[in-house]
Amino acid sequence: MRTIALEEHFTTPAFLAGAGRGFKEGMLRSGGAYAARIFEQLGDLGDKRIAEMDAAGLDMQVLSLNYPGPEQSEADDAIATAREANDALAAALRRHPARFAGLAALPTPAPDKAAAELERRVRSDGFKGAVINGHSRGRYLDDAFFWPILECAEALGVPIYLHPTLPPKPVIEASYGGFSPAETFMLAGPGWGWHIETGVHLIRMMLRGVFDRFPKLQIVIGHMGEGLPFMLPRLQHQGKGLPAGKLQRSLGDYLRQNVHYTFAGFNFPATFQNLLAEVGIERIMFSVDYPYGSMTEALAFLNGLPIGAADRERIAHKNAEALFGL
Repeated sequence: MRTIALEEHFTTPAFLAGAGRGFKEGMLRSGGAYAARIFEQLGDLGDKRIAEMDAAGLDMQVLSLNYPGPEQSEADDAIATAREANDALAAALRRHPARFAGLAALPTPAPDKAAAELERRVRSDGFKGAVINGHSRGRYLDDAFFWPILECAEALGVPIYLHPTLPPKPVIEASYGGFSPAETFMLAGPGWGWHIETGVHLIRMMLRGVFDRFPKLQIVIGHMGEGLPFMLPRLQHQGKGLPAGKLQRSLGDYLRQNVHYTFAGFNFPATFQNLLAEVGIERIMFSVDYPYGSMTEALAFLNGLPIGAADRERIAHKNAEALFGL
C-alpha cells in the first residue's frame, strides 16, 4: 500500500537565522538531544530523510516550510524568506521527484507577490499547493486583502494547507498569560491554543463568505481537524443565525465540501472515529508531522484503524493523489 504523508516539515539555515529565529531559540531553550535531533532532521532534504522513510515504510513526503513561515515578517523580508525556502525545496524535488512533493511558502504580507510566487512554483517547479501558517500579524484569510492568494489557488486548482500559528499577542496575554514562558508557549501553542486558533481562522473564512466567493477553493487542516469535527454539529445548529442568512451554504457544507483533514500527530482512535463520522472517508488523509511525529508510530496507527482495506488505501494515498495530483 502506497503511503503519502502530507504535513512534513523542513527548514533552511537562512530561515532559522531570519523569520525562524524565534522558533530556533525556543527549541534551543528546550535543550538537549531532542532539539539537536529536530534541527538535524528538519535541515535534511536528502539521503538521511529518505533512509528514515525507507525504514518506516513511507513512500512520499509532501514538504512544507516549518512554522512560523514568512507570515509574521515585514513584506520585503517575507518575500525573501519564501523565495529562499522555495528554491531549496525545488532543488530537493528535482533530486528526488519520486519521494518528495512540495507546498510553496508564501509571503502573505504581500498578497500580489504571494500569488505570483504560488503560480510560478506550481507552473515551473511542480509544487502541489501552498502552506499558510495562520494569521499575518492578526489579519486572517477572510480579509479581502488576501484574496489575490485565494483567487490564484482556486484558478490553479491547488489546495492551501492552513497550518497553525500562535494566536496574536493580545490573545496570548489575555488567555494564556500568568505562566512561565515555556508553559505559556505550550498552552498557547501545540498543547491547545494553535488548534483553537486554526479552527477560529477557518470559521472566520466561512462566515465572511470566502467559500462563496471562491467555491472551488480547497483548504487542508491537520491534527484531525483542529477540534472542528467535534464542534461541527453545534456549529451547524448555532451558526444558522451568525451570518444573518447571507451565506449560500451551511457551515457543515463548507466543512465537508471545501476542507480536507489530516492526522498530523493525532494518532488517537476516538478522535479519528469522530472525524470519520462527521466528514466521511473521502476527506481524510494521512500525515506524520515529521520530525515532531514518528513515521513508524503514525503508520502503525493507520494500519490498525478499524476500517476496510479500500478505505485504508483512500486515507493512505488515494485521497492525496486526487487532491494534489500526485
